[in-house]
Amino acid sequence: MNYKIATLASHSALQILKGAKEEGFQTIAICQKDKVQPYKSFNVADEFIIIDDFKDYPLIEEELLKRNAILIPHGSFIAYLGEKVNNIKVKHFGNKKILRWESDRSLERQWLTQAGLRMPKQFSTPEEIDRQVIVKFDGAGGGQGYFLANTAEEFYDKIKEHQDKIYTIQEFIVGTPLFIHYFYSPLTKELEVMGFDKRYESNADALGRIPQTKIPATYTVTGNLPLVIRESLLPEVFRMGEAVVKTSQELEAPGLYGPFCLETIITPDLKFYVFEISARIVAGTNCFPGGSPYTYYKYSEPMSTGRRISRELKTAIQMNMLDRVTE
Repeated sequence: MNYKIATLASHSALQILKGAKEEGFQTIAICQKDKVQPYKSFNVADEFIIIDDFKDYPLIEEELLKRNAILIPHGSFIAYLGEKVNNIKVKHFGNKKILRWESDRSLERQWLTQAGLRMPKQFSTPEEIDRQVIVKFDGAGGGQGYFLANTAEEFYDKIKEHQDKIYTIQEFIVGTPLFIHYFYSPLTKELEVMGFDKRYESNADALGRIPQTKIPATYTVTGNLPLVIRESLLPEVFRMGEAVVKTSQELEAPGLYGPFCLETIITPDLKFYVFEISARIVAGTNCFPGGSPYTYYKYSEPMSTGRRISRELKTAIQMNMLDRVTE
């Protein structure tokens, strides 16, 4: 194959590049100059393009075009490039237009509610707060800066250090956090469940070890833990994923495809509340570089989400249908 797989060296790049090599592609890591070592050490990249900052991506796009690269987006890609994604000339895996539905929380809520998913209550103003809420900020920031509040007064006190940020006030649902990894193929029109994870958040997950603490909880993601869920919950997992894909096709043709994640809470009565969607590969899939139990059931071979992306691209190339999965 004369196409090469490229991605920004961050977030889930190790998995993406390793999976591409397993599928026979040459790989390119776009690295910030002081963060090259891991990608050399783990031997996942055949080539390196070094830049000062990921925001300088437009400066190296001609190099990628010459190399016949296909660019794979992930969380850091979205965080650094934002709306510039729409101006990318290099072939991009996935529907660029769907990414704005992830980054804009009002559009995200429209998408998920139209799909019929259960969501936490959202408050239009701080004065409406009548229960514990979590305040979230727009963008792929890994939970950084999120905080809890119980009253409008508490909200205004804590928001002071987050001036000029766009925020959403959302009901805080108590339950088990569950992040569902999906893959939808426009070639086969099949939805796959790739695995599940739970985020380890600092310092929220550590506070349980400190009795009667008054330390405020923070929700910056520091890592991910793999999970296997009750098998009886799988039908609802598939139903939710299929509803999200179908609705996306109505909202922004050709709709959502490739990897995505529904970020949920399961309450004690086993109801799913969906609080976010990530319309691309998520870092929780890094728990499964050789595949999850669920991908093993389907493929009987190692199949990470990163490798599944390249398998889709390889199949599309062989079928002369690359335009169906890239923009």
